[in-house]
Amino acid sequence: MAFVVREARPAEIINKGISRVNLDYWTETYNAGFYLHYLTSWPDLFLVALDPNGLIIGYIMGKVEGDGMNWHSHITALSVDMFHRRCGIASDLMRRFEEASNRRKAYFCDLYVRVSNHTAVEMYKKMGYSVYRRVLEYYSGEPSEDAFDMRVPLIRDTARISVRPAPKDPVLPEEIPE
Repeated sequence: MAFVVREARPAEIINKGISRVNLDYWTETYNAGFYLHYLTSWPDLFLVALDPNGLIIGYIMGKVEGDGMNWHSHITALSVDMFHRRCGIASDLMRRFEEASNRRKAYFCDLYVRVSNHTAVEMYKKMGYSVYRRVLEYYSGEPSEDAFDMRVPLIRDTARISVRPAPKDPVLPEEIPE
């Protein structure tokens, strides 16, 4: 499958190119202002995958946050169009996101994933991520659902401190430091 990855553009948010990919149960959908905030704040961490016709078939967006040894990148959303899955798009987006995170001198990259999303959990494990801790009732809804906080150490974390077992596991969302 041929595809190109590049930084996202504002028109792709406003014209709903990104939201077209968010048509499954697992993907959180946000308002245009939220996407634009990420794009203007961390443009190198908001990437899109395009098919040969220029149609968005996947994206990843995230940010950097924390301080000291907790300076890290966070993947807020990763989604691939359901007709283009298992073609290496998610892996390529993740790899490029981690490269950008290394340029930003982050110690690790983390993400949250629904505990019930076994396919995604296994995919992230194959990419080197491990479960750092469980976050109780992270996803709202009826019923609420727990998330795994998954991490991969980056180049700066030579001692792999960021993936050692969490001091407290599980935690509530309000117990997670910004």
